[in-house]
Amino acid sequence: MDTPRPDLAASRNYVLSSLPPGEAALLLPHLTRVELPHRFTFYRSGEPITHVHFIERGCASVITLTPEGAAVEVGTIGNEGLVGTPILLASDSAPSNCEMQVPGDGWRMPAGALAGAMGQSDALRTRLLRFAQAHFNQVAQSAACNRLHSLEERCARWLLMTRDRTGESFGLTHEYLAIMLGVRRAGVTVALGTLQQAGLIRATRGNIAIVDPEGLEEASCGCYRVVRAEFDRLVRAPG
Repeated sequence: MDTPRPDLAASRNYVLSSLPPGEAALLLPHLTRVELPHRFTFYRSGEPITHVHFIERGCASVITLTPEGAAVEVGTIGNEGLVGTPILLASDSAPSNCEMQVPGDGWRMPAGALAGAMGQSDALRTRLLRFAQAHFNQVAQSAACNRLHSLEERCARWLLMTRDRTGESFGLTHEYLAIMLGVRRAGVTVALGTLQQAGLIRATRGNIAIVDPEGLEEASCGCYRVVRAEFDRLVRAPG
């Protein structure tokens, strides 16, 4: 018996759900449903990107490594787009790692098949390049944020961006958040403690719950609103 093809119009992924039937038909034969556990590696620095992934649930991190071995997150990707942005720009690798930070699931597709589909559809190519622009805007804003804003503000921004992609509660350890923010674990513990004492979050072992999203946004720097507005304009806006 043939396996039913997915209904992309009902997808939680913004790119997939926005595709007209003709563009969706270009992708359907190549999509495979996959589980995406915590620390699942999509690609590593300098290595060929063989597949792209459209995330339905969960959140991925793009991590830049220094020659000295330090690591810091420069971008996050959830159900607003796809993992594998270099493929959209006719490249097959990146000087970064990408791994799943909050587990979930999604769709995998061979990179070559996506490149071929983009060549057949202006609408698909436009949607994907608009996502790429929004993602690069996020990376640029993160660079400024990491340099100019306090750890507490940056922590609040990161929690809000993850909430937007996963929901009000998600698994997270202090150790992993420290890697994401490029700081020591002790600093993350203090920042989370401050946000919890203010009644904005509830932090338990291995889990974070957002209690007061509006208050957490006030505690965050303005970078969160800038990044979200750009995703709304470029990706989530109708058409």
